[in-house]
Amino acid sequence: MSHVFPRHTRSLPPRVSHGKGAYLFDESGKAYLDGSGGAAVSCLGHGDPHIEAAIKAQIDKVAFAHTGFFTSDPAEALAERLIDLAPEGLDRVYFVSGGSEAMEAALKLARQYYLEIGQPERRHVIARKQSYHGNTLGALATGGNAWRREPFQPLLIDISHVAPCYEYRGRAEHETTETYVDRLIAELESEIERLGPESVMAFVAEPVVGATLGAVPAVDGYFKHVREVCDQHGILLILDEVMCGMGRTGTLFASEAEGVAPDICAIAKGLGAGYQPIGAMLCTAAIYEAVAEGSGFFQHGHTYMAHPTACSAGLAVIERLIDDDVLSRVKPVGAELTQALQERFAQSPHVGDIRGRGLFIGLELVKDREHKTPFDPKDTVHAKIKKAAFDAGLICYPMGGCIDGKLGDHVLLAPPFTLTSAQVGELAEKLGGAIDQVLG
Repeated sequence: MSHVFPRHTRSLPPRVSHGKGAYLFDESGKAYLDGSGGAAVSCLGHGDPHIEAAIKAQIDKVAFAHTGFFTSDPAEALAERLIDLAPEGLDRVYFVSGGSEAMEAALKLARQYYLEIGQPERRHVIARKQSYHGNTLGALATGGNAWRREPFQPLLIDISHVAPCYEYRGRAEHETTETYVDRLIAELESEIERLGPESVMAFVAEPVVGATLGAVPAVDGYFKHVREVCDQHGILLILDEVMCGMGRTGTLFASEAEGVAPDICAIAKGLGAGYQPIGAMLCTAAIYEAVAEGSGFFQHGHTYMAHPTACSAGLAVIERLIDDDVLSRVKPVGAELTQALQERFAQSPHVGDIRGRGLFIGLELVKDREHKTPFDPKDTVHAKIKKAAFDAGLICYPMGGCIDGKLGDHVLLAPPFTLTSAQVGELAEKLGGAIDQVLG
């Protein structure tokens, strides 16, 4: 009898035995192709010798030293590499243990920044519907994932939410890309005016929306206009790259593809590639200096922040991505996987949209492709497909509620960057078999 508190008390998972490359194995020896990298985490697969060696070497030196007393070589080296590679303007790195912590730190730093520069009236945050920014209370409030928020609504701070840039569902037939962007930006500006421009501290968004929408990138020009609006009103732009960053979409930072730089950026998941729990918040020199020249103390912190062993893993991941050029595989392998999925589902009446960027791909499932009719939520299509795929030896990341928190089913794929052509075919066929089994 287990004393572990599982995610789902009525659906206990098998016990993992080991991992190798793109596969995980259970105790019986059954192989599972890790088509989602867990939750877009295992970007370099399982058993990478370079990362494992770096972790072991650091443990031989010192596993942990509290940042109230010490910094460490791995933290310093990883911060330097990240800033060298980061969008222009980002200058400081605050290491934490995961994505939710990174987003909490981003929100709290944004508030403290305005206190430091004498604008205490700036307190409002604007985010987007159908987003996800983490499961701690502040991050959960900022996210727009309706079903995740609902049980904890009485505990959540008040956050404004505007429409996402979700072209498949959001752009009307008569709209061009430009007029669609204009409408979204007008909504954002209207919300800023409603709250009072002098009271808004940050706009928060995922460059490519992850688990809630299923790998939805913004249309061309959207984020450049968002950046302009933020600059016009003195509002900080916080980009959540926890799921879509660290090479997942083809560039190390997802915002690179948008041609914008954030004031604050949150990263995690692929930063540690699953080998150690690590995340980070990056901020501009101006924000850091406001704290450094003001109170001198960021009123925040966690026990395991800048953990030396975790930072050594993160540095080894960056070395694999950049120095060994694994990052260069993401766009071509992503294009190969997208093509395989398009071919496999070309005649499917139930795959309405295949979207994404790099090796971050989503399939939206519909009852009727022509009219984009969603399935009844009671059918739990996403859950059935997840089970069918898992039984067939494929790990994928389906979710429901992508349209409004209740309607809409999608499957998210985020396989390792080391995926081979044979594994591309295996993934497409096993997912196709699962969808055919559930939907006919």
